[in-house]
Amino acid sequence: MKKYALIVAGGKGLRMGAEIPKQFLLLQGKPVLMHTIEAFATLSDIQIVLVLPQSQMSYWQELTTQYSFTIPHTLVSGGDTRFQSVKNGLSAVSDGLVAIHDGVRPIVSQELLANAYDTCEQKGNAVLAVRLKDSIREVDLLGNKNVNRNNYYLIQTPQVFHSSEIIAAYQQAEHDNFTDDASVLESAGAKIHLVEGSYSNIKITTPEDLAMAEVLMKLN
Repeated sequence: MKKYALIVAGGKGLRMGAEIPKQFLLLQGKPVLMHTIEAFATLSDIQIVLVLPQSQMSYWQELTTQYSFTIPHTLVSGGDTRFQSVKNGLSAVSDGLVAIHDGVRPIVSQELLANAYDTCEQKGNAVLAVRLKDSIREVDLLGNKNVNRNNYYLIQTPQVFHSSEIIAAYQQAEHDNFTDDASVLESAGAKIHLVEGSYSNIKITTPEDLAMAEVLMKLN
């Protein structure tokens, strides 16, 4: 089946405390977002769709020239929320499998990607997840209590779907419960299939994350 990668990069970098959005910060000498796109470009016959805020598009074009970045990709203007940005990006996708991925998760291996696409083709969707390492407690108005961490997973991207199904799911009205793309599809009645992610597949949101990414990329 035809494969798409829908990479969403709409961050402003507020938690990073940087003057430029986090997806454009340098990681091993070039913007984070370029590493993310390169990860998907290792797969054969993949079409990449990049969703950026309209206000960031000219800067991205300048960066592609500055860094001689030539990997083909389609640019789509994002919306006011991630939900709207993904919905806009899906308009550039036709029938096939589409992986929706955070632009600031640059350390995702070819093996993880291939397994996610394969699982989606077999089971209908595939969502990367890893087990919790730490103990957790549930907090409510009455206090807090211990819960079994084995019952919980940390969800990552990419999340891979049959394009027709996720496009249909995104016709719903946006809701606060939609914390990721899997929750949108689940709300439309689908069962979600988890596949093993990686602890190195981190999302860069803070200066500590960026420092960790530098270390991880040297190890990979």
